[in-house]
Amino acid sequence: MELFDLFDKNRLPLNKTIERGAPVPENCYRQVVHCIILNEAKDKMVIQKRLPNKYPFPGLWDFSCGGSCIAGEKTCESVQRELFEELGVEYDFSNERPAFTFNFVNGFNDFYIISGDFDLTKFKLQDTEVEKVEWATKEQIKEKLDKKEFIPYRKSLIDFIFDLNTTRTIRPQ
Repeated sequence: MELFDLFDKNRLPLNKTIERGAPVPENCYRQVVHCIILNEAKDKMVIQKRLPNKYPFPGLWDFSCGGSCIAGEKTCESVQRELFEELGVEYDFSNERPAFTFNFVNGFNDFYIISGDFDLTKFKLQDTEVEKVEWATKEQIKEKLDKKEFIPYRKSLIDFIFDLNTTRTIRPQ
């Protein structure tokens, strides 16, 4: 049984949990994470195809990985766990902050972005969630959106992700 922590609208902990699948109570919110993997040139993203029986959005393409934060986890811990569970990729997010956060009806969605020349043949796909992965350009993702093969995100979100990462400020060493 997985439990999710609940927060108020200001993202302060309410010291309450709900079980996976239970409706989020009114005026309560939960946390979700996504990891976006871009190549070194930052012109392609790793996308994953969900298994045909994976709820929600069975058989559709999605961002590199993502999922719900389980009770007691910080989002940097959740994204690290999800990346390893779904793709078999180890990455230390302990000193990372989300690149951006979107609010949704029942919660907060933190997006982390990493980049590098990852070898997809070395990924260990979670056999209960992920059918396959591939590199895709912004245009290829939008084509999949048009064909209803991708989770129905707004195209402006795809543009934002690619634009955000290419214009990000690099911190001095």
